[in-house]
Amino acid sequence: MPELPLDQVRTLLTVVDEGTFDAAAAVLHVTPSAVSQRIRALEQRTGRVLLQRTKPVRPTESGAVLVRYARQLARLEREARGELGLSGAGEPTRVSVAVNADSLATWFLGALTRVPGLCFELHREDEDHTAALLREGLVMAAVTSSPGPVPGCSVRPLGRMRYLPVAAPGFAERYLDGPLRDVLTGAPVVVFDRKDDFQDGFVRRLGRDGAGPLRHQVPTSEGFVEAVAAGLGWGLVPEAQARPLLRAGRLVPLAPRLWTDLSLYWQQWKLDSPALAAVAEAVAVTAAGALRR
Repeated sequence: MPELPLDQVRTLLTVVDEGTFDAAAAVLHVTPSAVSQRIRALEQRTGRVLLQRTKPVRPTESGAVLVRYARQLARLEREARGELGLSGAGEPTRVSVAVNADSLATWFLGALTRVPGLCFELHREDEDHTAALLREGLVMAAVTSSPGPVPGCSVRPLGRMRYLPVAAPGFAERYLDGPLRDVLTGAPVVVFDRKDDFQDGFVRRLGRDGAGPLRHQVPTSEGFVEAVAAGLGWGLVPEAQARPLLRAGRLVPLAPRLWTDLSLYWQQWKLDSPALAAVAEAVAVTAAGALRR
């Protein structure tokens, strides 16, 4: 098996992070030609195309594997330098995590308070797509709905986040007078973004093709809940956010015996990193108290 020279691997990572060969050359203090030569040499060594020569450049599937490897090497090097007391040891340890908006708004931040002294870089992404950030090497760990581990990663179940179908009382009186499976196909609905299929899935469970065509996109968890409570449309709201509003009378349940459960998992690099291990344990403990088993 051919060796992977560290200077070539690091150059690949820098090109991906900076977006162009010229920008990477400026960061590495070499010429753009030298950057191009290192990337070509690495591609010849691996026998694979590693970059899509677009603007900005993007790694191919094979390139993403090496980008993830490069980030893991950089992480290990920083932790080793810190333990040895070398220059830069005073810098905080950074941990990059992808997390879905609803977890971020309800329980996830509580986990981070259990591991003081770390610097967190959070990437908010839909739970169906957080694993892609792991696959591309952009984050070290992710809260995801995917139970299948990303190559080079471990996975552990966290629990189930429950979503309740709710609406504002006035909205329910105006739009939802009749069999639920029929009225939801015509009533306005709140969705997170264009990728949000949650509400459609709920209506399909009732025997219809999906929610109605009048859709309001509100791409924040807190804004989504407020939009539903304000009467903009109906929606599936996380139980932790819905319960106080139900008690206050700002929301009413559409189907008290129906809900949607979303299984969440923690995926992380298979890396001997004390910082990452501490975060994983804090996330698991917090999730055990916040999510359904």
